[in-house]
Amino acid sequence: MSSIDVTDARWRWIKTAGRVTTAAAGVTAVSAGLLWHQASEARRVIPMAEAPPPRGDGVYGAKFGGRPLNLVILGDSTAAGYGVHRPRETPGALFATGISRRLRRPVRLHRLAVVGSVSAWLPYQVDAALEYQPDLAIILIGGNDVTHVSARDAAVRHLGDAVRRLRAAGCRVVVGTCPDLGAIQPIKPPLRWLARRWSRQLAAAQTVAVVEAGGRTVSIGNLLGPMFEAHPARMYSEDRFHPSAEGYARAAAVMMPTVMAVLGTDDRAALPVAEDVRELTEAADEAVRAPGTEVAPAGRWARMRRYRWFSARPATAAPVPSGDPGGGAVGYTPEDHQVG
Repeated sequence: MSSIDVTDARWRWIKTAGRVTTAAAGVTAVSAGLLWHQASEARRVIPMAEAPPPRGDGVYGAKFGGRPLNLVILGDSTAAGYGVHRPRETPGALFATGISRRLRRPVRLHRLAVVGSVSAWLPYQVDAALEYQPDLAIILIGGNDVTHVSARDAAVRHLGDAVRRLRAAGCRVVVGTCPDLGAIQPIKPPLRWLARRWSRQLAAAQTVAVVEAGGRTVSIGNLLGPMFEAHPARMYSEDRFHPSAEGYARAAAVMMPTVMAVLGTDDRAALPVAEDVRELTEAADEAVRAPGTEVAPAGRWARMRRYRWFSARPATAAPVPSGDPGGGAVGYTPEDHQVG
């Protein structure tokens, strides 16, 4: 999957990819020409964003009573849920529903993510988020930063500062790091290899910055790549570029155990099946190579954890069987959501 958004800046990056690669890796003029041709093809087949994603703001699980947990969703199109048509299919709604059902308390969702966002936009999203006194922030960012080669260091700083500000306000933070842009089908080798390399470099740098700021990361990478390649009609939305409802549900399933763990739940599905403590940069590099890995602060070190995934299902109006061991992790029923 990818959070990439197609903008004028993106096309400028795609057009200059050949020149950057030539300078960095000494490729031949023929190779640079091939990259230029591939960039042109990518521009022709990758769709432009046409409409904003649906909003899902409101209270989930109001039936449980009590003070709602305030959840904010920050980031780019992946966080916003671009590509789906119903609010209940967006990542924010999936996370809010899952948290509400497992904690048996209301969750008030505020989606502040913006389609096309780069990390430099995070300060404004954090400003808005802090007005809601959030208990938990989930951030999905990075796909658009990959294309801005010269600004990637600044992108990492913006993300680290965003996490630091949220943590200073008492908000728990989980970040899904940069996805593997090399998994995007319209991008062919060798341009795909360049995109993959940059994605992984950014994801590792994001992990270090987030953990140093007191947050937790979950590496996305190409975790969903094989499934997306095997079932493109199911996993991609109509634009063949952004995830479908089922694609977003599976992505949420990967992150949900970390989300529940950071909230302090003792739910058995949030118990790690593997755990290790490493030096932070080493843990970041390892997480990039093993998508689905959580990296969390552990004193001067970093703790790596892998969890069983929660059951992932596309958002549906059908009730979830009470005996389902993953029941309600990312499912939805109409009574879960109360707008406002």
